[in-house]
Amino acid sequence: MDHEDRLSMLTDDILLSILGRVDIISAVRTSVVSTRWKHLPWLLPEFTIDVKDFLPVPQPNRIKVEHMDEAMASLTKGIRSLLTIARSEFPINRFQLKLYLINNYSRVVGPMLDKAIEVGILKDMDLSVLDEEEIVDCTDKHILQQASSVKDLFSGYPSVLTRLTRLSLYNLCFARWDLHHHLFECCNQLRYLSLSNCDVGKNAIWKISAPNSNIIVLELDVCCLEKLEVLCLPKLERLNWDTWLCPYAPLSFDVVPNLQEVSLICGATNKHEGFILSEVPSGTTNIHTLTLDFQGEKLWIKPEGKQLFRAFSNLRKLSIHSIFSEFELLWTTNLLEAAPSLEMFDIEIWEHTCDVDREPKVFGERPNPAWKAPDVTSFRNSLLKELQIVAFRPLKQQLEFIRVVMQQAPNLGTIILKYDDPCEYCEALGIFPPRSSTECVFPKSKDEQDRVINLLKDGVCSPAQIVFR
Repeated sequence: MDHEDRLSMLTDDILLSILGRVDIISAVRTSVVSTRWKHLPWLLPEFTIDVKDFLPVPQPNRIKVEHMDEAMASLTKGIRSLLTIARSEFPINRFQLKLYLINNYSRVVGPMLDKAIEVGILKDMDLSVLDEEEIVDCTDKHILQQASSVKDLFSGYPSVLTRLTRLSLYNLCFARWDLHHHLFECCNQLRYLSLSNCDVGKNAIWKISAPNSNIIVLELDVCCLEKLEVLCLPKLERLNWDTWLCPYAPLSFDVVPNLQEVSLICGATNKHEGFILSEVPSGTTNIHTLTLDFQGEKLWIKPEGKQLFRAFSNLRKLSIHSIFSEFELLWTTNLLEAAPSLEMFDIEIWEHTCDVDREPKVFGERPNPAWKAPDVTSFRNSLLKELQIVAFRPLKQQLEFIRVVMQQAPNLGTIILKYDDPCEYCEALGIFPPRSSTECVFPKSKDEQDRVINLLKDGVCSPAQIVFR
């Protein structure tokens, strides 16, 4: 019998193609059992090194500084081994690195990356500077120290900036650092930027004017800014902002000709006064996907009229998420009327048992939206093809809303009514949905579904197929 290992007889480039289809841990394990494969994992064109893979297993609930330090010591050994192997014929085309910059590790990792870039080993970097401090526990001293560590890396080894295509930063204050220069002028290949709990000084306005920037995606999470003014980001296509603290409009756009997707997520507190939605995209009319998520709290957009038409004339998909279950839904038809090119309308209801943990002193009352529904005879959306409602219940306000949309969208093809699985917090309380009334239960049986279909189609002429999921 022939026991020859035919797989190992293949050339390096074919074996590397095989290893490239598995994660780096599996690839290294493969190299341990065969001398033929031993050198191959280090020649892969793509690498991901995550400091969290070097933390104790199982990970403690709170990761201590000593754990982070030990993990970084192991990570730097791995990077040194990776980058010191001769790779002239096999450069790293994409290097994803997630690390902590504690205890001056910027001055340890920086020289290794700098040298690898100089000799042409590193072509493309995805860098995440992590932090284990919870946002609510971050002090001014901590976020300034975090920013200082990042500054040491970028200022000391500026070549790193030239290879960054993706960058994620956490818990930083840039009040003492020229953020704009480093991120928008030095990072000339940067396409994706994510900032979590970052600011340019408490309650300061951050103005971005970068005509030469290549950033396509900008994501912000709980960033303490008075406002973000995107004056010029010509290649920006998508902006996501999750939770802002300023009471009024958190952002505005000017020269953003390629902006297509905007996602705004925030649970309004007592301090949020609300703003006119149409004022946000005043510098662009190319937005085709818009997501508004209210996290079950009051609306943070104010009623308005014809201004909406100019802002969203090219909108193709509109998602309005986490609408408090006791709110009327007809107010959303104002947005439907203002978007004549809309093809998909996505509604998500917020009905959570975990609402019992809500802090009324922080979030205040949840008044029903003050928007007046438009006259149902005044508009038609001939392009609307799909309506989806997540967390559907056969309640009067939901049925009435669906019937209005059916009347106003003569070419509506599909209505998807979805059951919403309980979130992890609701599951912990063991009750879902929060009300016991049978009219609130999602219709699962065929009889219940047929009853809902009859209620929706009674007196309404619509080609829409109603689907339950």
